[in-house]
Amino acid sequence: MFFNQCKAVLLLGVLSSFLFLLGYWIGGASGIVLALIVSFAINFFTYFYSDKMVLAMYQAQPLNEARYAYIYRIVDELCRREHLPMPKLWYVPGSIANAFATGRNPEHASVAVTQGILDILNESELRGVLAHEISHIKNRDILVGTIAATMAMAIGHLANMIQWMFIFGSHHRNDEHRGSGVGALIVALIMPLAATLIQLAISRSREFLADESGARCCKDPLALAAALEKLHGSVDTAHEAPPTPAHAATASLFIVYPFSAGSMINLFSTHPPMEERVRRLRAMARRGY
Repeated sequence: MFFNQCKAVLLLGVLSSFLFLLGYWIGGASGIVLALIVSFAINFFTYFYSDKMVLAMYQAQPLNEARYAYIYRIVDELCRREHLPMPKLWYVPGSIANAFATGRNPEHASVAVTQGILDILNESELRGVLAHEISHIKNRDILVGTIAATMAMAIGHLANMIQWMFIFGSHHRNDEHRGSGVGALIVALIMPLAATLIQLAISRSREFLADESGARCCKDPLALAAALEKLHGSVDTAHEAPPTPAHAATASLFIVYPFSAGSMINLFSTHPPMEERVRRLRAMARRGY
């Protein structure tokens, strides 16, 4: 758990260094300030309203407490154990078996489950999944993801500025102090890709962290491992329409990638390889976690 926390901090530090490097190529702090203002404005809105947008996108409805009293009981028990307030619980219609957590902090958190996950998981497996999602809330993963997205977006804005500077010839100014315009263009083309890869790496590290802390919360790593295998198999055998850009953009929220990923390169995945997640959970069980 400590390693995953340190890894996220280190990767966020690398993103910060990218910002300063691009500012160096632009020639001052004004470009950094402008990009950060735009990025923070976008992410401020996302941070405070993304939960409502995501729940509406997936047609989520409040989970019926009378019908699903056992889910409320499980979540209440897990939240008491982790000293967290009870999140709002939501139901998402659809056959894809999955779950996600959203909300800017524990006091404004939501956990959603799909009909598909209710169909295929037994109570102990569902408990493991809910513990994973509650761990996302406890670990402030929405906040960490927002910071990473803000930095990656700012890097993209700065890279675009450098490309336009190169196109209109302003790269010649002070070249002897900051290097050649061609070098600046190469940096501007490579840096956004590198920032995206780091952002995805942060997302994967947070999934490992939620697996570990969720397994400790529910005290049953094997149940969570079994649930992940079932969910992964369900997604791979489902025949759903290709994801829209909006749905693809929210894929990182789910406990497993919600679309068939047979052709997806692991480097660009928002989730760690399922085999590795299951291996780590089984290793926890052998160690007595």
